[in-house]
Amino acid sequence: MSNMAAEGGGKETNEIKTQFTTREGVYKLLPNSEYSRPNRVPFNSQGSNPVKVSFVNVNDQSGNGERICFNVGRELYFYIYKGVRKAADLSKPIDKRIYKGTLPTCHDSNPLTATADSVSLLVGFSAGQVQLIDPIKKETSKLFNEDRLVDKSPVTCLKWVPGSENLFLVSHSSGSLYLYNVEHTCGTTPPHYQLLKQGENYAVHTGKSKTARNPLLRWTVGEGAVNEFAFSPDGKFLACACQDGFLRVFCFDTAELHGTMKSYFGGLLCVCWSPDGRYIVTGGEDDLVTVWSFSDCRVIARGRGHKSWVSVVAFDHCITSVQDCEAPTEFSGSDEDFQEQVQSNGSRERTNSSLSRLSKRNSTEGRPVNVTYRFGSVGQDTQLCLWDLTEDILFPLSRTRTLTNAMNASGPGADTVTLGTNGNNSVSSSGSSAPSNSLSPPLPRSNSLPHSSPTGGSSPNSHKPTSIMDSALIATGVSKFATLALHEVRKERNADKDHKRNHSMSYISNKSTDKLSQLIGTRAAKADAARTLGTVLCPRIEEIPLLEPLVCKKIAHERLTVLIFLDDCLVTACQEGFICTWARPGKVGLLTSQNPTNSPSGTVV
Repeated sequence: MSNMAAEGGGKETNEIKTQFTTREGVYKLLPNSEYSRPNRVPFNSQGSNPVKVSFVNVNDQSGNGERICFNVGRELYFYIYKGVRKAADLSKPIDKRIYKGTLPTCHDSNPLTATADSVSLLVGFSAGQVQLIDPIKKETSKLFNEDRLVDKSPVTCLKWVPGSENLFLVSHSSGSLYLYNVEHTCGTTPPHYQLLKQGENYAVHTGKSKTARNPLLRWTVGEGAVNEFAFSPDGKFLACACQDGFLRVFCFDTAELHGTMKSYFGGLLCVCWSPDGRYIVTGGEDDLVTVWSFSDCRVIARGRGHKSWVSVVAFDHCITSVQDCEAPTEFSGSDEDFQEQVQSNGSRERTNSSLSRLSKRNSTEGRPVNVTYRFGSVGQDTQLCLWDLTEDILFPLSRTRTLTNAMNASGPGADTVTLGTNGNNSVSSSGSSAPSNSLSPPLPRSNSLPHSSPTGGSSPNSHKPTSIMDSALIATGVSKFATLALHEVRKERNADKDHKRNHSMSYISNKSTDKLSQLIGTRAAKADAARTLGTVLCPRIEEIPLLEPLVCKKIAHERLTVLIFLDDCLVTACQEGFICTWARPGKVGLLTSQNPTNSPSGTVV
């Protein structure tokens, strides 16, 4: 990889870090807790699919319930994960599979049905198939899209639908997502579809069949691949990171588009939700991490620290916190939120409620709320970055209230800015008062109030459209679908059909591309950027806060493909096939004495 030094790293440009320090303490690499192929030989990753890792807890009463699954090349492994407690025993995998003709690309276990005796594990493949296996019983129960009649392109992401034992969602590099039911089979002929819902550059179709068969639904989203998707913590919303550079957030049950965001340039490769569902973070080919507000439907911050494409973003649920403040409340949300606040009698559950957080933010008498969201990112530059989202970024109005009053007064006598119950500014002079819904002059973008989404963004509780999920589960569902109004087709003005993966800020793709396609893609990218840059879809760099990483360390020799936060550690993996465990501060001492050779000063092979 590159010789570039990790930002904030040591003097040696190629030095691999084995520990790093944050305000919580020191995170240390545990070499004896490393998982890989049993021979521990670095995998020749040239041209192979990314190494991916997934976890599931089987609720084993022995306290050893965590299981880890990872793919390396044509191989798939399933182990007991011992984390910081014991050294990894690579000689005893629960299950090992070697595939021919196709490569595993991603996998996910169902947490609802997992037990010590059985795990439902989905595996997606480079040829488009999806396999359902039980690695504990060593059984293969079903194969979906076996004849590639549904989609011939590689599977990019798959997940069990939250709260369901039977439904799972699969995305492909074709730009389509498919909803499956494990109880149904795929037909012996290509599926036929009927339009269910259509919006701006997306459409949802239902399978046109008199009998129950897969897929139940087909989503076509954007131009190019759907690189990754993620369900909101409550399972009600779906965020899609697409190769055309757009983040699209849907209500999953109704297929309504909640909001969109555009990358600075290039495709979006990864996406994740904050633990409370209020923020979405994306990463991609612009080398940036971007923070998007779900309620405001707008970009609130970007982070610059990587020197190449960002491959994974993830929130740290252990560090993310919103602390209580004993101060008088002053409500400043919507009318619906106000009613909820009254009914809840001032509930103070900070992680799940925005009401008291909004009121404390805008209270002039109370102490500021201590809000911290921690998330991390890894990239093709082999670097791990950690980021903190704090109140001064999330709620800039409270931090700059005095300055805003002075700079944005609407007249010589206007000296105060207050918030109406609908979230708008009202400006009052010393001699008169303005109506509560009057608007002040626009604030600077980085310090402005929530902006409404041009794509019709709304809060989760603002509407209750007809659910399409229930309809999709009915075998003969055509009659119900016919009652739904179809939206008029609107052409996507920001389409970038010929986008290529070589438009990174500081990374040049190793894959050669056709010169003509490259030229067309470049022109399309420039035209697309000209239309969206400086809008609410894609603010300019100077218009919103720019985050600097707390930590930015080079931790591998090959590109990083995994970042997962667990209770006592964080897990990373690189394309060489090494899955590394980093003990959280104070947790390294938990490693048992049966591994006397363990030392936090070891290096990544």
